[in-house]
Amino acid sequence: MKTVTLGEIMLRLSTPGFQRFVQAQTFDVTYGGGEANVAVALANYGMESYFVTKLPRHEIGQAAVNHLRRFGVSDRFIVRGGDRVGIYFLETGASQRASKVVYDRDAAAVTTLAPEELDLEAVFEGARWFHWTGITPALGETARRTLVEACKAAQAAGATVSCDLNYRAKLWTVEEAQATMRPLMEHVDVCIANEEDAEKSLGMTAGETDVEGAELDEAGYFRLAERLKRAFDFDAVAITLRESFSASHNGWSAIFHDDHACHTPQRSTRYDIQIIDRVGGGDSFASGLIAGLLQKENSKDALEFAVAASCLKQTIPGDFNLVSRAEVEKLAAGGGSGRVER
Repeated sequence: MKTVTLGEIMLRLSTPGFQRFVQAQTFDVTYGGGEANVAVALANYGMESYFVTKLPRHEIGQAAVNHLRRFGVSDRFIVRGGDRVGIYFLETGASQRASKVVYDRDAAAVTTLAPEELDLEAVFEGARWFHWTGITPALGETARRTLVEACKAAQAAGATVSCDLNYRAKLWTVEEAQATMRPLMEHVDVCIANEEDAEKSLGMTAGETDVEGAELDEAGYFRLAERLKRAFDFDAVAITLRESFSASHNGWSAIFHDDHACHTPQRSTRYDIQIIDRVGGGDSFASGLIAGLLQKENSKDALEFAVAASCLKQTIPGDFNLVSRAEVEKLAAGGGSGRVER
């Protein structure tokens, strides 16, 4: 099955272990970014996965391309040009100390990717799914224009379009996000969000929820899913539920609401996670949901696959969810003891 994602891949420089920025003498190097993370996971699940972006012709740009190739993602529709690969620096938190991210992504090549540089008919020929995140339209007017044309081409090709709202306060204001994101929802079939994304990107709240206090108003989330679905005529809405006891200890689950839900959205299994690296956790949920909706018999099984996949990701350093379908299936079936496999 052919899947397509469009967005930015960045160079990630993270402090070794749990060091602070001011301590670090070296950085661990990898690559990642919302849609790229989804593309890699879909390739791991056996999908024909294509990532659309723009990267410089120099060696750092090529290293990013090579990193995607390494995990089975096609670079056929990666445009080469521009001067910079965006960078983000990560300080991984622990216990009561939160993780921190510093961006250095101004004037990255992807911000100059214009729709005229892409053969969108070829990009979406035979595609079953197109995924993007709210990070991409936050990159500037050119990126927004390209995204709109890509959504239209995906719809014309008969592909399902999903969006993970992914609000980033360091990229734009709430007012800018809502002015852009609300109109873009007309192109979206499946909306993926958490409580902050829904509020900041679309102006809808989840009720009496205190994530940092690890208190969730489940009924509020159910109402939010229903309101989102009605307001934007989505085919389905998925909302991840994170209970943040500390930077190292989170509760993790999700709900899913589609046309088959009789009264209330479906709630997944809840996982208690000792976190190694939560970056990419939402992307691993999105990719698991996409794979599940394309290949599972029903949406409940798709939801359980997505939550199990994202649970496993948060035990893996780096942006990418480097787990197999079999490992996800085992956890979803209840095999989460963590015993050594011999």
